[in-house]
Amino acid sequence: MGEGIDTRGLLRLMAWLSPAFPVGGFAWSGGLERAVADRMVTDAGGLSAWLATLLAHGALWNDAVLFAEAWRRVDDEAGLADLADLGLALAGSAERHAETLSLGRAFVSAAAAWPQAVLARLPQDVPYPVAAGAIAAAHGVPVEEALAAYLHAALSQSVSAGIRLGVCGQAEGVVILAGLEEAIAAVSARAAAGTLDDLGGAAVRADIASLRHETQHSRLFRS
Repeated sequence: MGEGIDTRGLLRLMAWLSPAFPVGGFAWSGGLERAVADRMVTDAGGLSAWLATLLAHGALWNDAVLFAEAWRRVDDEAGLADLADLGLALAGSAERHAETLSLGRAFVSAAAAWPQAVLARLPQDVPYPVAAGAIAAAHGVPVEEALAAYLHAALSQSVSAGIRLGVCGQAEGVVILAGLEEAIAAVSARAAAGTLDDLGGAAVRADIASLRHETQHSRLFRS
């Protein structure tokens, strides 16, 4: 970790990544709903393994790299615009594209409660990790701490989706999050020290699940 986060930065980070922050994250599952429907994830152990794979090799890893790069480009308007375009292009399906764009726009809009010049530098069409990374940097939140909180919030949302889908109970969900702590810390450190050359993934089944969700007849989630 870096020098650490001050109390005001911590409070803002907690607000931005709280389930109560109005970005609408509860409406999306990132393809998990289809994975459950196709019996690729059937229990708490399967959900934990699914999330660990996304974190190390899938969409969450790429999000972490984009977040860290946005944090570094906080003062570079053209650089943020290019990064936003790249982040949207990396979305593996139409619904994943809609998810990251919807969350990104909502995050910027809600974060305007804490005025910062970076809000004017961000493009209108901005993926969620780019928006969150740049805004965290503008408020002086250290990159590793910000990344760890961002990834923990994303995983918490996925666990909540798993509970709603009947894969696990609340107590099991807490155990899953506890078990992912070391992986979150490791990925946060690796992404913070990485570059765009580190983008890439191998979570093929998750990408296919996301694509198949677009044609699922009965759904609880939008992705």
